[in-house]
Parts: sequence; structure tokens; C-alpha cells
Amino acid sequence: MIKSSFFRAVMVAAGMLTAFVAATPASAEVVININKGNVQPLPIAVTDFLSNNELGPQISQVIAADLQRSGLFAPINKQAFIEKISDPGKTPRFEDWKVINAQALVTGRVTREGDGRLRAEFRLWDTYAGQQMTGQQFFTQPENWRRVAHIIADAIYKQITGENGYFDSRVVFVSESGPKNARQRNLAIMDQDGFNVRMLTNTKDIVLTPRFSPSRQEVTYMSFEGNQPRVYLLQLETGQREVVGNFPGMTFSPRFSPDGQKVIMSLQQEGNSNIYTMDLRSRTTTRLTSTSAIDTSPSYAPDGGRIAFESDRGGRPQIYVMNADGSGQTRISFGDGSYSTPVWSPRGDLIAFTKQSGGKFSIGVMKPDGSGERILTSGFHNEGPTWAPNGRVLMFFRQAAGAGGPQLYSIDLTGYNELQVKTPSYASDPAWSPLLE
Repeated sequence: MIKSSFFRAVMVAAGMLTAFVAATPASAEVVININKGNVQPLPIAVTDFLSNNELGPQISQVIAADLQRSGLFAPINKQAFIEKISDPGKTPRFEDWKVINAQALVTGRVTREGDGRLRAEFRLWDTYAGQQMTGQQFFTQPENWRRVAHIIADAIYKQITGENGYFDSRVVFVSESGPKNARQRNLAIMDQDGFNVRMLTNTKDIVLTPRFSPSRQEVTYMSFEGNQPRVYLLQLETGQREVVGNFPGMTFSPRFSPDGQKVIMSLQQEGNSNIYTMDLRSRTTTRLTSTSAIDTSPSYAPDGGRIAFESDRGGRPQIYVMNADGSGQTRISFGDGSYSTPVWSPRGDLIAFTKQSGGKFSIGVMKPDGSGERILTSGFHNEGPTWAPNGRVLMFFRQAAGAGGPQLYSIDLTGYNELQVKTPSYASDPAWSPLLE
């Protein structure tokens, strides 16, 4: 059984959060239009949250790091600050922040309640309009302080961009250790920034392709336990797991439907593989494709109406789209090379993929009709894209030439903000969770 305080809900007054200031007034000037392509990062000052221990500065440090990694914000060096915030509830001296080009300012405080809980509050200021944009407060157990920081960063992101953030989320991945010819692969989970890594399995059996449920704290994955490839469901809060089904062949690439009621997968029989769905309540299966080729890597559109998948029915792997009932199977990729691992964006507007061409592996995106293909990054071996819950950032794994093992990276849709997500061991097959509840 998995036991961790990570899964305890963040307790917030009056539900999940309490806002004590209204949304941005119409006259506020601070805004980022993230639909313009390559956006110039917004200079923002994130002050150390006042506290009587180290948690205040630590929370502000996580907030600043989240915002910076998004590529949309440029936190200003604290050594440049002129005003020393002594009361985050008071109006700051805006001129002191404008002179260092801080277009937005974050102040806050962390205190300990009588019952032992932490109270974290923050305020976001528009320095050029000279007014407060928003303010919120949160109550939680001390061990959840990093999650509070991520929630605050999400609130800042949404206030300034108008869209949901992605910082209060997690990533499940395959942790790889040991020599290359005897590599052990286990499931692990972490915060989206690479912190709070925990192992979910601890066996010598190979595990592959973990995927998050969109509606529950649950993942599906494939395991070769007992040399028998099976698809499993793992309950993250309890550690309980169960076999999805015993199929007379090898199963690949399991993934949940958007409502979490089905698992879609590829099932190999007699040398070829086709795509099936299984209803998790009735355990009945439905076959969606019927070819002599290899159909695999299915991924639902967020509305559940269509499915993207990979097939080599045309001679080499390409991306196809079909209706949820298997009808209307249509090829959408026509560029040079091979296409694989299609993943539909949570926004529904793009499909991410891996492309192999010219001796390189690339991560790219295209529209659901195949138009607008864009390569975001290329290298010796890049593979396995997964979307952040707001559909603005991708995570993938990279094997560099001559390197010991794969590592995780993230990149935004501009292709300019590529960052390594450091993990304690080699890592592959990342899968991003929805925003936590």
C-alpha cells in the first residue's frame, strides 16, 4: 500500500480557496496574450513571503520557478528590489517597482494556525496601473507547502494570461536504473517540476506506457509480470491494482477515455495488432480497427468523439484519425519520414507526435486534419510526448547519443522554451496528470 501525505487534499477556507479580492479591474494593464506565438516574458517581482521560518522564502521560490519555466514570465533578481515588504496587505510603493521594470508584483505571508495548519496568503499587484489584481488565502498541512506554491503560481498564471495554469499537477513516468543490458523499469510519480519523486512499483518486471485517468487518482500501464504482458489499473491513493483483462495476445499503449469509463488499447493477435476499447464497468471489449497492419498508440480527442492512432497500413507508420466507433478512418500525416505516438491536446486543437526522418527523432504538433505541422524539437532520439493539462506545454523523453539513459524534457508550443526535468534516475514514458482537485 502506498502511504503519502501528498494525496491529502489541500484544505482551504470555504472550499478549495478563498479569494479576498475581486478579479482584475478593467483598467489593469498587465496581460499576456499567449496566442501571439513567441511571447516576450513578462518581468515580475516575486518577493519572499513573510514568515517566522524558512517556508515563506521557499514558497516564493517555487512560485518564481514555476512562472519562469512556463516561458511567459521573467522573475526579477531579488537583489534589485528597492522596497522591502513589511506588510503584504498594504499597498506597495509602485514607483520603486516600476523603476526596476517589474510590471507585476507578488507579495505574501505564511503563518501557523493554532491547530497546526499553515495559512498562506498572497496578493498580485499591477505596478503600472497602481492597483491590486487579485488576492487569495489557503489553509493546509505543513507538508503540503509545495502544492500551495503551485496553486498560487496557477492563480497568477490565470489572472495574467486568462487561461488555466498547469503547475498543480503531477507526472507519472518509468524510472530506469541499472546497466543498459539489465535495466530495471518501475513506475514513479512526481510533481510537474520534478520534485517529490516517489516509486509506485518495485519489481524486476518491465513496465511501460503509464497513463493517467482524467477523472480519478488512477493510472493504467502495461507490465510483463510473470513474463505475461498485461494491462493494469493502479489506484494511487491506496496502492491497490487490478488486471484490466487477460487477453490472448500482447497488449500495448493503454489509455483512458476522456470520461475515465473506458480503456483503449492495441491488442496483438496473429502477427498484427488492432485497436480495442474495454468498458471498465462491464469489462466488455469492442474492436475498432480490423487490418493486417499494426494499429497502435490510440488517443481520444478531449470530447471523446474521435481517436488518433498510429498505423503502418500504408507501408510505414503514419497518423490516422477515426470516429469513436471506428468509422471514418483517415490518414492525416503526409510529411517525409514516419509518424508515431499521437496524443490529442486537452484543448482539442492539436495532436502531438513523434517523427522519425533524416536520422533524427522529432517532437511536433499538427492540427487534427493534418495541416499546420510544426516541429518543436529534434535530436538523436526524442519520443513519447505528453500534454500539460492546459495544452500549452509538452513533456517527452530524450536519449542523447552516447548517453547512459533517457531523460525527461519539457517544451512549450513556441519551441523556444526547452528545459530538462531532472529526476534521480533515468526516466522515460512520461504522462501528465490533469490539474489536481
